[in-house]
Amino acid sequence: MDATPTSSAPTSPLGDRALVLGGGGSAGNAWTIGIVAGLSEAGLDVTEADLIVGTSAGSTAAAQITGGKPAELLAGILSATPPQRPRAGGPDGGGVRPAADHMEVTAAIIAGAEDAADMRRRMGAAALQADAGSDGSAQARWRATVAARLPRQDWPARPLRITAVNARTGEPVVFGRDSGVDLADAVAASCANGFGVGPYAIGGERYIDGGYRRNENADLAAGHRRVLVLSPLGGRTRHPLEWGMQLAAQVEELRAGGSRVETVLPDEAARRAFGDNLMDLSARRPAARAGREQGRALAEELGAFWS
Repeated sequence: MDATPTSSAPTSPLGDRALVLGGGGSAGNAWTIGIVAGLSEAGLDVTEADLIVGTSAGSTAAAQITGGKPAELLAGILSATPPQRPRAGGPDGGGVRPAADHMEVTAAIIAGAEDAADMRRRMGAAALQADAGSDGSAQARWRATVAARLPRQDWPARPLRITAVNARTGEPVVFGRDSGVDLADAVAASCANGFGVGPYAIGGERYIDGGYRRNENADLAAGHRRVLVLSPLGGRTRHPLEWGMQLAAQVEELRAGGSRVETVLPDEAARRAFGDNLMDLSARRPAARAGREQGRALAEELGAFWS
C-alpha cells in the first residue's frame, strides 16, 4: 500500500528495485526523461521499478514515466516549440518570480534556521505570508499547467510516492495512491516552491516543495534491495551538511540498511546543456538530448546492477 500523508517516512515493504527521481527545474526534468528514454532504447526499462519516488520536478517526471512511454515523452520534449523567452521561478519552469529573488529569499531562510525542521517551518511561514491576499487564480493556472504535462490523471497501479511539506506546520508529507489526493494535485504541491509558485492548497492545508523535506528523498526507498537515484542537481545541497539533507547522507543510510545504491548525476554534456538556470525552458531540448546520450552510455553498467 502506498503512503498516505504523514509527518515521517513510511516503512517500505521489502521490495527489489526502487527508482528515485530528484528535483532540478525544467531542465532537470527533461534530463531525467532523457536518461530514462536512453536506458529504454538500450534495453533497460527502469520504469518497471517496484517503487518510484518523485520530488519537485522529479515528481512530474515520475508521474510522466508511470503514465506514458519514455520514447514518446522524449519525443514530446524534442518536438516542442522553443519558448520565446525563458520563464523562471517555479520548480518546473512555470512560475513568475525571478529565480534570483527566490534564491535570495530562501538562502536567507536557510542561513537563519537552527536545523532542517526549523528551516521547513520558516519556509512554510514565509511562503504563506508571501501568498497572503491571493485570489487563488494562480493556483488554478498552476494545476492546469501540471495536469497538462501528465499523460494520465490517475495514480499508477505500482507504488509511487510524491513528496511535499505542509506549509502551515513544516511537517514532511508523502502522497500516494491511497492518500485521497489527485495525482495532479500531489505533483503540483511537490513542485510549489512557495514563492514563484505559492503554497499549494489541498483541502484545508497548504503545501510547498518536497525538496524541503530532503533533497532527493531517497530514504523513502529504504527496504528495497537495489535503489537507483537520478539527481539532476548532481547531489548538491544548499543546506548545512550536518542537517543530513544531501544525497550522500541518504545513500549512506540506505547502504547501512542493506540496500545497494547507484546514483546517476549529470555528465559534462548535460551540465553544459543546463546552462546557468535550471528553470529556463529553452534548456529542455538540449538537456533531454544530453540525458538520452548519457542513458544509452550507462545502460550496460546499470543493467548489471538493475537486472
